[in-house]
Amino acid sequence: MDSNEKKEDMEEELDDEALQELVLEAQREALTKDSLEKASKKTKRPFPKWVFWVLASVLFVNSFAVFFQIYSIPAIEFLKTSAKLSLQEDIASYKKAIVVISTEDSKGTGFSISNDGTIITNNHVVEGNETVTVNFPEDGMFQANVVHTYPSVDLAVLKIEGKDLPYLQLAEQTTFEDDEHIYFIGNPLSFSGIANEGKIIDFIQLSDWDTPVVMIKAPVYRGNSGSPILNEEGQVIGVIFATLDHDTYGKVGLFVPIDDYYRQDVAE
Repeated sequence: MDSNEKKEDMEEELDDEALQELVLEAQREALTKDSLEKASKKTKRPFPKWVFWVLASVLFVNSFAVFFQIYSIPAIEFLKTSAKLSLQEDIASYKKAIVVISTEDSKGTGFSISNDGTIITNNHVVEGNETVTVNFPEDGMFQANVVHTYPSVDLAVLKIEGKDLPYLQLAEQTTFEDDEHIYFIGNPLSFSGIANEGKIIDFIQLSDWDTPVVMIKAPVYRGNSGSPILNEEGQVIGVIFATLDHDTYGKVGLFVPIDDYYRQDVAE
């Protein structure tokens, strides 16, 4: 790997506080300007300060969804994308199997691969914990045991006591074509169940890994660790674990091929 390429963990991406401040600051500026322009058209009399603050306060609490349609903020474009994708029946179905994994000091993503409660995530999401909290969007909250960890490929397997749970189908192997379209679903930043899309670039060999991982051109943020990569058939071909600053492709996401999960499982 070139010395100018730098691997980054999701936790080094834009954090919750920074994103929230970005949104609020842009919203304050835009809505203040909008309220002043409207008020100036209605009257030529001096504009009372108390009216300004009332208008600003009312506008401030308006729905973010409406605001996003009027004012473009690149950092939150993925919310629009998710809303659009979630209207698709298949994506809505996949989202039911995506879980929020919570520990005392972190939050990440995982996904169910069986109807009785087997879950895959990243090792770094659950590292140092024997049990974690797992929350399904429709099936509720569970305590999960960390039953297997594979640090060399940053994967972990959790187990909960459940039945008739939604789950995703694993592909038999990680195969793809150049620029193949993929989906991924996770819990980036302070949000949950965010669907997004991107394109596969190619395999890449990292200096500190024994097997190649895969690069994708997609908006990957903190909290997407453990998100499944889904092909057009809805099969999981890999698990997001990090990002990379690449000299040629810029900021890219990285995922562990599902082949690595099978190899670890067989080796036990």
